[in-house]
Amino acid sequence: MKKKKLLIYPILIISLLLVPVLLSAQDIILPAPVKSGGKPLMDALNERQSLREYTSDNLSLQQLSNLLWAGWGINRLADMKRTAPSARNLQEIDVYVALKSGLYLYDAQAGKLKQINNRDIRKLTGTQDFVGDAPVNLVYVADMIKRDKKEGDEISDNDLLMSYANSGFISQNIYLYCASEGLGSVVRGLVPRDQLAPEMGLRSNQVIILAQTVGVPVK
Repeated sequence: MKKKKLLIYPILIISLLLVPVLLSAQDIILPAPVKSGGKPLMDALNERQSLREYTSDNLSLQQLSNLLWAGWGINRLADMKRTAPSARNLQEIDVYVALKSGLYLYDAQAGKLKQINNRDIRKLTGTQDFVGDAPVNLVYVADMIKRDKKEGDEISDNDLLMSYANSGFISQNIYLYCASEGLGSVVRGLVPRDQLAPEMGLRSNQVIILAQTVGVPVK
C-alpha cells in the first residue's frame, strides 16, 4: 500500500505542474518581430492599396508577428509606447485576430496571441463574402474602461472620437506593412457589430470600431 502511494504522489505532482501548460496550450507564441528591412517608406506609400481578393495561403507566424508589431507593437520598451499614436497614451485599442483556428487577442508585451475561443468567426467580421475565406481578419476594439466608462454607461460618438482616430493610425500601419511585404489588405467599417460582439465575448463598454482583412493577394 505504501509503495502504491509513493508511486501516486509523483504522478500527482507532475499533473499539477502540467495544468498551467495545458490551459495555455492554445495560445500562439509569436516569434520576435523583425524590425528592420522592408521597402522604403515612399515606395510603400506609392504601393498602398485596398484589395479584396486573396488566395487560400496562410500567413506565416513570422509574417503575423511582423504585421501585428507594425500595427500596434511596442517600439519603446522603457515606457511601453507603441508604433501607432494613442491620445493621452491610454492605449485603449485592443487588436483581436480572427483566424481559422479561432479568435485571439494580440498581447504585444508578451509577444503572443491569447486565445479567446476556438471558433472560426471570420465570416462574422464583415458583410462581404471574401472575409470568411481570407486568412486573417483583425478587429479593432476600444476598451472604454480605459476612458473611465463602466459597463452600462452610455457611450457616444464623441466619446469614441479619439478611438476612431487611433484605429485609423493602426490600420494605416497595417496597410504600409502589407504594401512593403507584398500582402493585400482592406479596412472595413461594415461590420455586423450586434452579432460579432457576443461571439467575441465583449463587455458593453468594449466597442468594435473597425475590421481589417489581410491575406496573400490573387495575382
